[in-house]
Amino acid sequence: METHGRKTNTCGIICLKYLLFLFNIFFWLAGGAVLAVGVWTLVEKSDYISLLNSSFYSASAYILISAGVIVIVTGIIGCCATLKEMRSLLVMYLFLLLCVFLLEIVAGVLAYINYQGCFPFCYQLDEELRQNLKETMQQKYQQPGEESITQAVDKLQQEFKCCGSHNYSDWTDSLWIQEAKNSRLVPDSCCKTPSELCGSRNHPSNIYRVEGGCITKLEDFIQSQLYILGAVGVGIAFLQLVGMMFTCCLYRNLKKDPY
Repeated sequence: METHGRKTNTCGIICLKYLLFLFNIFFWLAGGAVLAVGVWTLVEKSDYISLLNSSFYSASAYILISAGVIVIVTGIIGCCATLKEMRSLLVMYLFLLLCVFLLEIVAGVLAYINYQGCFPFCYQLDEELRQNLKETMQQKYQQPGEESITQAVDKLQQEFKCCGSHNYSDWTDSLWIQEAKNSRLVPDSCCKTPSELCGSRNHPSNIYRVEGGCITKLEDFIQSQLYILGAVGVGIAFLQLVGMMFTCCLYRNLKKDPY
């Protein structure tokens, strides 16, 4: 009878170990995905972040990178604790899972409260970002020492098929457009088919006249990224609950087993 109980307990521990190990693989992959999104945001979209003249988006990218690293480290500790059946590591692993989970909950609640209670301040912040983008385009485009801004603006207008911050008429007040030697009405990157001096004609058949301009397109892009990140966060939170349950079960069985 004792031998049978001992075998049952051993089989249960083996099953829990495999389940927890499988969970850690998924958890590790999720952390890698979050890390990759953060790095991708800094590398590929850093130009757009600089145009917004706000540290919020770059800070978000660094937070993603930090979160990804923490999740990966937590997953590695979980794998080691599972394979070696070390209760001390399991406790550390469970503590890290709980901390990350609580941080996610707190961040989600704060984001929800700030979003719901920001009116009319959220509108003012939105207008401030719009004004910053407009001023950056008008005052820094094609100016000495602002080559990175110029490239970012051209990339933004071509990738999102837009012209100007609010609309194409924003370029009328541009320092570069107002230069005597400049015959363009808008930058060549506003053209549907970019070519040298194509910005000399601002007819709708030649340039992009998107309602709301580039800032609307950029905001839509950021919004879609936030939705994706939110979905990923919910998925990771669910994985963490499952992982904590498996960890508690394994820890309890290891404690009961004298061998």
